[in-house]
Amino acid sequence: MAPWQAFHLTRDKAHLAWNNRIDPAVEVNPGAVVVLEVNNASGGQLDRHSTVEDVAQLDFSRINPVTGPVFVKGAEAGDALVLDILAVDVDAWGWTANIPGFGLLADQFQEPHLRISRVTGTYAELLPGLRIPTSPFIGTIGVAPAAAGDHSVVPPRPVGGNMDVRHVTPGARLVLPVEVPGALLSLGDTHAAQGDGEVCGTAVEISSVVTLRVGLAKGEAPRFPVLHTHPRSARFGRAVATTGIGPDLFQAARDAVSSMIEHLGQSVGLDPVDAYLLCSVAADLKISEIVDQPHWVVSLHLERDILQGGMV
Repeated sequence: MAPWQAFHLTRDKAHLAWNNRIDPAVEVNPGAVVVLEVNNASGGQLDRHSTVEDVAQLDFSRINPVTGPVFVKGAEAGDALVLDILAVDVDAWGWTANIPGFGLLADQFQEPHLRISRVTGTYAELLPGLRIPTSPFIGTIGVAPAAAGDHSVVPPRPVGGNMDVRHVTPGARLVLPVEVPGALLSLGDTHAAQGDGEVCGTAVEISSVVTLRVGLAKGEAPRFPVLHTHPRSARFGRAVATTGIGPDLFQAARDAVSSMIEHLGQSVGLDPVDAYLLCSVAADLKISEIVDQPHWVVSLHLERDILQGGMV
């Protein structure tokens, strides 16, 4: 271990709820570098040999374990916790699933489905020959809320949590509002690849080792998390984009995704549920226009060179 990696938390230092009464796993000064081992979002329920039957039996009470908490000395309510993401070193495999009752199109895809991806330093192979560029990031990262008691790790909150913003990559800076003494930082749910929206509810879910530097800005808490991105998280290739248009923003998002699934079936013969998973791990859902009332435009962008042969 390098000398500057002064604090190392193993993945057994995990918890399954936000609660400001959880004892800290470690106490650090501002400026410290912390290394945290992270289990994949299944909490050990899925491994590289799992089958679709294992998806059907997932226990949601064990989903999204987060490693921590990290107590930052001097942090108080009203301060900003400033996190510089230094590294996200991922495992050699990850999983993506359609979980019944979960996801943007849960009513259309009601059966469990599972794909195990081989993950390298540059791509995740969702299907044989279907290689998605990897950009590892932290899906769940946050601090303890001021409200007492246990709070689910599944929904995001003003103090962070399960935001699934794919730009929380190495080189990025994340600023979180502190609500309790010590901030009590925890993180988990790392991904090898994901599209904006994570539309089926899962990305390429993967175990990892995260390295970050913890800073503190006194009295500068933002209302909600603020992210300063790194250029490596951007996409620049040519894309095909499907759209959804109408007065209901949520339905427009559903229509954009459904249209992409139809397009992938027609153009390359991809099975609908695999197309749904591909949209979740590689396609970016965007609000393209929200000013021309009463109709909004949502688009879903998939880079053309993701599928083998370079054509979508």
